Amino acid sequence: MYVIGTAGHVDHGKSTLVKALTGIDPDRLEEEKRREMTIDLGFAWLKLPGGREISIIDVPGHERFIKNMLAGVGGIDAALLVVAADEGIMPQTQEHLDILKLLHIERGLVVLTKCDMVDQEWLELMTEEVREGLKNGPPGLANAPILPVSARTGQGLPQLLEALDRVLDTVPVRADQGRPRLPIDRVFSVSGFGTVVTGTLVDGKLSVGQEIEIQPGNLRSRIRGIQMHKTKAETALPGNRVAVNLTGLEVGELHRGMVLTVPGWLEATDRLDLRVEMLKSSPVEMGQNSFWDLFTGSAEAVAGVTTLDKPRLMPGESGLVQARLSAPVAVAKGDRFILRLPSPSQTIAGGVVIDPHPRRHKRFREDVLENLKTLEKGTPGEIILQKLNTAPRLPRDLRTVAEETKIELKDTQQALAGLVGQGSVLLLSEDAAAREQALKAGEAVVLAPTQVVISETAWQELKERAAGLVGQFHGQFPLKRGMNRDELKSRLGIASSKTYNFVVSRLVAEGVLVETSTQGSAALALPGFEVKFNPAQQKQADNLLAAFRQNPFTPPSLVDLGTDPNIVAALVDRGELKRVGEAAYFLAETYDFMLKSILEKLDQQGQITLAEVRDLFNASRKPVQSLLEYLDEQKITRRVGDARVKFR
Repeated sequence: MYVIGTAGHVDHGKSTLVKALTGIDPDRLEEEKRREMTIDLGFAWLKLPGGREISIIDVPGHERFIKNMLAGVGGIDAALLVVAADEGIMPQTQEHLDILKLLHIERGLVVLTKCDMVDQEWLELMTEEVREGLKNGPPGLANAPILPVSARTGQGLPQLLEALDRVLDTVPVRADQGRPRLPIDRVFSVSGFGTVVTGTLVDGKLSVGQEIEIQPGNLRSRIRGIQMHKTKAETALPGNRVAVNLTGLEVGELHRGMVLTVPGWLEATDRLDLRVEMLKSSPVEMGQNSFWDLFTGSAEAVAGVTTLDKPRLMPGESGLVQARLSAPVAVAKGDRFILRLPSPSQTIAGGVVIDPHPRRHKRFREDVLENLKTLEKGTPGEIILQKLNTAPRLPRDLRTVAEETKIELKDTQQALAGLVGQGSVLLLSEDAAAREQALKAGEAVVLAPTQVVISETAWQELKERAAGLVGQFHGQFPLKRGMNRDELKSRLGIASSKTYNFVVSRLVAEGVLVETSTQGSAALALPGFEVKFNPAQQKQADNLLAAFRQNPFTPPSLVDLGTDPNIVAALVDRGELKRVGEAAYFLAETYDFMLKSILEKLDQQGQITLAEVRDLFNASRKPVQSLLEYLDEQKITRRVGDARVKFR
């Protein structure tokens, strides 16, 4: 199904033409019928001679109601530009042409209405005038058919329907991207059914029973029913005019400008990065911190602008702009918009949304401008790579990449597979090396949504940071064998433990770091690093070890020995001392001998007391107590009354 939108000056016969074509009066408001003037959007439908069903959105032509016109024209596939043969192109005709051009609506027809009121010579003259006027409109309409029609007599109506069929033959079917959006243009209540919203469905399909979300507002509901052309349907496909009956929401909670979608992907925003195209006919320039009325979908908001690449935009110029909105809107990358001068009300510009959720930018920054140009024109792969190379340049899983770039998951998977094959992106996982090799060899590999990735540029930066942090640690603590794993994780800013483990594995595999584990404690060091004592420190270490060897089962107090605590810690790191308590240490070989002896005793007699351990080694009570408490903590032994047994 396709959607046609009317355009043209007030009183040129748009609504009358729609009624003549469809039999439906699009003017539904009592005030419209009384004043014989369209005020708000009207809707009708028909079946073309070729069997194709179309919806028609009839828009108001009066300049005072241009906001209502903009709420309906954004989702159309083709335009029906209406020009009265007895008047020709008028101010609102030109403004509607400007709007169609800015919204990139390239297909359509031109209808010369009221042709029964003029003679043939005048009609030919008016046709030439309209053709000349189309040169300033959308390029696709420059050579559009111009058809003389009389809604009163029926002249030209069959030819118009056939021409519509031919035009729609050139319109591609709307793609189902799995992310349905219905910009709401009407909200009303139906007795016995409740709240109903209408709009033109884009980007995906809707089904009865489906859970939906309304943005802005984070409102949740479920679809009770769907109608298209007053006919019930179970499913609505993109490109249709749709009425959706919602459960659990009141009419007062909803309004034109909201968007009905599926939960979890579309977030409202009050800041947009835009490519702005100024009309040549604009009476004003766009200066820094100027304010305009912005229209996108069925929404409108006041936009304060920051010009990013030029001091100001002159009529006819194009530029990059960041807009700060007075109220949040729900838009996606690639959506078109219109900017109008608030007073006097006039269309001055339009363009496309580059980034719906940007950070605040400083003006004239080359890196900002390059990123925006990539987002604007890049392929999915270029956009993803640009995102991965944007700070913070940290690893992230594939699903997060898709959410951040607003690119479909399947397209993200395909693009990242290509980037890995090119070597621009690296995988972080247990089988990363094999999968990277397969992709570089051109094999088909499907990357899971949980696959962690990082750009090659970001990886080089991460390697340098990791090596630098560990090197700095060596300089500060030369007697420690390396940095604790958790400390490096915190310093690198990697939240996920799983991701961090993949990072460490790759750093070790590439020889950036080495990992050591002594007495159950893991540390990371630079390759070739060794803890070395200077002569004075070595003397303290030798004295301590000699004192411990003199009475290994009742070692002397470290306080009495006066050994530097850093040297003690280094001896523990090197595996020469074993710490079993707050200030309790044994030689490592002594600890191993005592543990082996205690376990043998437990195998022989099932349990052992502190006194028995003390007598076994002819030791004093205090170090033995520290040893047994340590064995309990390590779940080697378990205390039962006054005795110890094996933990299992």
